[in-house]
Amino acid sequence: MTRAAEQTVGSETYGFDAIRGIQASREFYVAMCPLKIIPKLFIFNDHDIPPQLRAQRILRESRIPALKNYILSNPDNYIFSSLTASVDGVMKFNPFPALGPDGKLGRLYISMDSRLLINDGQHRRKAIEEALKEKPELGHEMISVVFFRDDGLKRSQQMFSDLNKNAVKPTKSLNILYDHRDAFSQYVVEMISTIEVFKNRVELEKTSLSNRTTKVFTLNGITDATLRFCGINKGREISSEEKAMIKEFWQTISKNIPQWQLILREKISPVELRKDFVVAHSNMLNVLGKVGNVLRNKYPNAWKEKLSKLQDVDWSRNNPDWEGRLVMKGRMLKNTLAIELATNTILQKLGIKLDEDRLKFETMR
Repeated sequence: MTRAAEQTVGSETYGFDAIRGIQASREFYVAMCPLKIIPKLFIFNDHDIPPQLRAQRILRESRIPALKNYILSNPDNYIFSSLTASVDGVMKFNPFPALGPDGKLGRLYISMDSRLLINDGQHRRKAIEEALKEKPELGHEMISVVFFRDDGLKRSQQMFSDLNKNAVKPTKSLNILYDHRDAFSQYVVEMISTIEVFKNRVELEKTSLSNRTTKVFTLNGITDATLRFCGINKGREISSEEKAMIKEFWQTISKNIPQWQLILREKISPVELRKDFVVAHSNMLNVLGKVGNVLRNKYPNAWKEKLSKLQDVDWSRNNPDWEGRLVMKGRMLKNTLAIELATNTILQKLGIKLDEDRLKFETMR
């Protein structure tokens, strides 16, 4: 650091390699920061400060373990997006001499007396802190931080609002499609191309279907239903035996639901199927997954035979059997109780006596 810079910023400083840019007529800087200084660099707002005076949402501690474990479980290929911070204090950018005074590359110096407040990334910051406790060697790795000058931190609340109000989370289907770390998700993506009724009929990006789409199912609907069939939570490895059983389940379901066979033979359109029947909706897929799980546990050697009686079920949306259970005045219900009640309905149609655990749902209507 030059003597002039020392006099401008002070002797106690943080220094980072950085890029200078202009946004809304103001300078900002993108700096490369070692992970080990991130917990020391940024402050959190006190939980006791009322929301109208805070610049961040309250930290949700429940999110931290998953983020921390993500870093620790993927030390060779984890990825975090930039943190965004306001700086209330002395900040100086020195372009590299060869680039001249207007150079965009250089060193950013921030006085240690400055107040630095995260506007975006507080959960990532806390997860980094917790991960470093278990794996200090990660401290030499880098994360990019976008620094904005904000005297008195007067702009920090508006910056938080601007950064978050237009953010759009990816859909659940898209997360499943792109999650190559989760073996279950990737198996379901692979599996849908091997089940005839799913081929080219699954919406891979959206979680709902438009009225005119030629798709019949959603990827998240099939994934959730498959989890219910297996009786597991997403993220667990599945065996080759389980994979074979999942494929058998959907093939058996497809064979025994008449309307799915009509789709295969192009005797009914996806629009007609969704309009007139319940068997193309995600909640019914979840119901079928629950039914399959019950049968698999009760009749491990005969569950496929039991599913053959699905051919006799009236899947019409206007069937009174669904009213108040999976359908309310013609509209599909989307709550968990509706799934459980419709599961009971189908089990009874298949000649299965409801046990005490399943009968409890009937008293919750």
